[in-house]
Amino acid sequence: MKPVKWGVLGAANFARHHMAPAIHVAKGAELYALATSDPEKAKGFKDFCPGLKLHSGYDALLADPEVEAVYVPLPNHLHVEWSLKALAAGKHVLTEKPVALHAPEVDALIAARDKAGRFATEAFMIVQHPQWQKARDWLAMGEIGTLRHVDAQFSFHLTDMDNIRNRPETGGGSLYDIGVYTFGSARWVTGAEPEVLQAQIRRENGVEVFAQVSGVMAGGGHRFTYASMTSMRLYNRQCVTFQGDKGMIRLEGGCFNANVNDMAEVELHRGGHAVLTERYPAANHYVLQVEAFGRHIREGAAYPWTLEDARSSLAMIDAAYAAATEIAI
Repeated sequence: MKPVKWGVLGAANFARHHMAPAIHVAKGAELYALATSDPEKAKGFKDFCPGLKLHSGYDALLADPEVEAVYVPLPNHLHVEWSLKALAAGKHVLTEKPVALHAPEVDALIAARDKAGRFATEAFMIVQHPQWQKARDWLAMGEIGTLRHVDAQFSFHLTDMDNIRNRPETGGGSLYDIGVYTFGSARWVTGAEPEVLQAQIRRENGVEVFAQVSGVMAGGGHRFTYASMTSMRLYNRQCVTFQGDKGMIRLEGGCFNANVNDMAEVELHRGGHAVLTERYPAANHYVLQVEAFGRHIREGAAYPWTLEDARSSLAMIDAAYAAATEIAI
């Protein structure tokens, strides 16, 4: 397969430490260009990719005819604007989560994608990881019987108040930053969407830093209760359980940051059986994401996460905020 030439819009820390290295080592991909006006930030990329082409502005990168696909790791409030510009420039687009701040904003991206005849999606990388694919397969195989409840928690402690996650003007908040995982993972594994939601949130300086969401979800042959917690003010925790009447599927430790927080693994609990644990010490979902993206645009291979999927997760976030009551704890 001819390698896909990638350009990165902006020298974000996440791009520097995760996605750009993933593009650099992925099969069928070439980390070709970076747009940044900061030489010091560019150095961090050129340290592992010396031949990287530099553009001083985003528009210049989009005008580069050699760039085929663009990765957009900009602050949340800029995702739609620059994704639209990249599509208008004829590029395929992979945009960081959340792809927008409200579900209706994704409609413009879908229309632009279809008009341009290019592929565009949200970088929801966990669907590429074998631990999540195994969880989905076990559920579909009926290994836990009838699904009754899904529980998801994702928290970390962010004290840097200048960080974009802590700023309302850049689309900060725990649901935008990590609720996409607690909501999206439940939706992707089960095929269900929320019927009704309740939520309690806590804000600091105009930014939601804690959210507890519960309700009922249905679809994909399932109907179950759902509960999640996200926080940017608690000790690190990542855990999702899918609880049935005959067993339970559990992902913990490294389920959202595979092999960063902890080992990526998924457990199957069933009465009368030893716990079955599948471990994945080497799988890198960022690399797998880039490789799957390339196969899709080169060969038409199936890709497991679309803009329509991203829109539905944002609709769930919108519904949670709309239903929320604020607490002072």
